[in-house]
Amino acid sequence: MAQLPLSPRILLTIPTANQDTPVDPDQGYVNYFDVLDVGESAKPGEVRKAYRQKMKNLINDVRRVELTAELRSRYFLDMAKLNAALFILRDTSERDAYWIERSALIALEEQWRKVEKESRDDAETIAREYDRRVRGWLSKYLEDMMLAAGRDKECMEASQWDRAHERHATRTLREFRHKQYRSILERLPFVDVTTPVIDWDERRQTIASIVSSVD
Repeated sequence: MAQLPLSPRILLTIPTANQDTPVDPDQGYVNYFDVLDVGESAKPGEVRKAYRQKMKNLINDVRRVELTAELRSRYFLDMAKLNAALFILRDTSERDAYWIERSALIALEEQWRKVEKESRDDAETIAREYDRRVRGWLSKYLEDMMLAAGRDKECMEASQWDRAHERHATRTLREFRHKQYRSILERLPFVDVTTPVIDWDERRQTIASIVSSVD
């Protein structure tokens, strides 16, 4: 599974405007039901029908324009989202696992916001757990599943996705994942890193003491 680079050490700070911002479930946590415009109770047949229509429309739209580098990246991302949506939602167990993990992550973010106002220690514990889980979720559902869907026979036939698409899309998907991660971080109640406080006089005295003892 692809992994995000290590994030900065999470440190809580005083309340900011971001802490009182309500959690937008679609900000960072991609909703694959919305990608296909189907309800959460949609049957596999309905999922497939919506997918085929949207994929057909996307391919037709692409054929009408001259692809620039930016449009090509957007095309790869939209296609990858549609493929992942079908790949996940057509299978009941895969769909349930995705939705449960997504809902749990949103709930954990809400818990962090509430606890932060009451207990710094508890908030730090939740913050670290949240960071670990959100990074894993984004890696799984915003990159790994998209790439796996592109190798699925049904998706390949409908989207005309092939290995060349995957090579070109890999960077786009990674950038999208990082963008979603950053959008989540920007609204959460912490700062990245605090500047270390160094007592240079004390450090010079320590070094001088070590040198004199060697002499």
